[in-house]
Amino acid sequence: MKLSIRQYVFAACFAAAPLCAQTYVIKNATVMTVSKGTFKGSILVKDGKIAEVGEKVMEPAGAKVIDASNQYVIPGIIDCHSHIAGDGGINEGSISVSSMVDIKDIINPEDIAIYRALAGGVTTANILHGSANAIGGRTLPLKMRWGKDAQGMIFEGATPGIKFALGENPKRAGNPTGRAINGQAQQGRYPATRMGVEDVIREAFNNAKIYKAEWDAYAAKKTGIPPRKDLQMEALKEVLEGKRFVHAHSYRADEILMLLRIADDYGFKIRTLQHVLEGYKVAKEIAAHGAGASTFSDWWSYKMEAFDAIPYNAAIMQKKGVVVSLNSDDAELMRHLNSEAGKAIKYGGVSETEALAMVTLNPAKQLGIDNRVGSIEVGKDADLVIYDKFPLSDYAKVQKVLIDGTVYFDRDNEVSGRPGKAAEKQKMIDKEKQNQPRTQGGRGGRGGQ
Repeated sequence: MKLSIRQYVFAACFAAAPLCAQTYVIKNATVMTVSKGTFKGSILVKDGKIAEVGEKVMEPAGAKVIDASNQYVIPGIIDCHSHIAGDGGINEGSISVSSMVDIKDIINPEDIAIYRALAGGVTTANILHGSANAIGGRTLPLKMRWGKDAQGMIFEGATPGIKFALGENPKRAGNPTGRAINGQAQQGRYPATRMGVEDVIREAFNNAKIYKAEWDAYAAKKTGIPPRKDLQMEALKEVLEGKRFVHAHSYRADEILMLLRIADDYGFKIRTLQHVLEGYKVAKEIAAHGAGASTFSDWWSYKMEAFDAIPYNAAIMQKKGVVVSLNSDDAELMRHLNSEAGKAIKYGGVSETEALAMVTLNPAKQLGIDNRVGSIEVGKDADLVIYDKFPLSDYAKVQKVLIDGTVYFDRDNEVSGRPGKAAEKQKMIDKEKQNQPRTQGGRGGRGGQ
């Protein structure tokens, strides 16, 4: 079978990908556990899990030793808001409630952003639908298992989510003005106002409550014909049942309060407010509701909704009792979330451990996976990152990344292997050129016409 250059490249990458977890002892490191303090010591990794952590650990026979002298080990970084690994667009702009669409159906394991995220220490990311809809598509966390297929990247056992959106994006998506485009009359999409966004969400949950009642009644009787399954309503039914987390794109304080009230009225919780740039204004209310806040470190004034954003937002919300994480929403920013966390020390005076928690343990809590990742503790998944310098520094570089006890990124191997990869790539390009059919006739393959 003839392969394209792209297929050759991916075949080579996948062939070189790690296949199974080994037993490792990471020695002589500064271990920043996030939950159990920081100390000089070692970590035993066995069967994909953290088996032992301490100043000294047992070294089983045959274990591979990683000498991390003068280096730092932290839990794998977790990005609570990302759009990488999506095949094609992730914004469904046609209707206002698109809860039937699912990120799981378009995971692209060949997206190079996955590998680049690994190189930045990211081991888990929450992959979200876009923000064109008041109620958007279904979401889920992925582990950055470069080389695995789409199913192999899914964070098994994690609670799925759904994307909501408030403000400018959902009210202007789909040409809400109805203005002509290219001379053709266009139908405007409801809603076109912030009030309309609230109405769309409330009406959707009115319908979801009816749908849930029908299924509850059928489940109680266990006889007769079951109700018709509606994928749009099914996701919202799961929200009402607490089986699906709501991650809500938001900016303004008034709309944040509006959404919290909707959730209270219908008996569900907002799991995270995403972006939440005016969260500092209503931090007490967010904490009282029990919502998490996943924000930017220092983005502001890039649109009208963001003009009141301040870099102290994360620290203020945390001091008011909100579980706060820092996210990327961007494939490039995703590669240095460690230094984004460092900004919370400068802007707000949080401790080093609190800052590191904003990209490790806190997003794990927000995604409901903190029993498995987010801190260095015995029994948790061996998702670990080794840095050459203090991890919150701009100068720190990732040396190795382990996911489930398998090394998925190794800087030494990456750098030393580049000449060989470049030669192999050129060899494949030359072979592909040789296999291409020669054009007939004159210049440009047009027979001289």
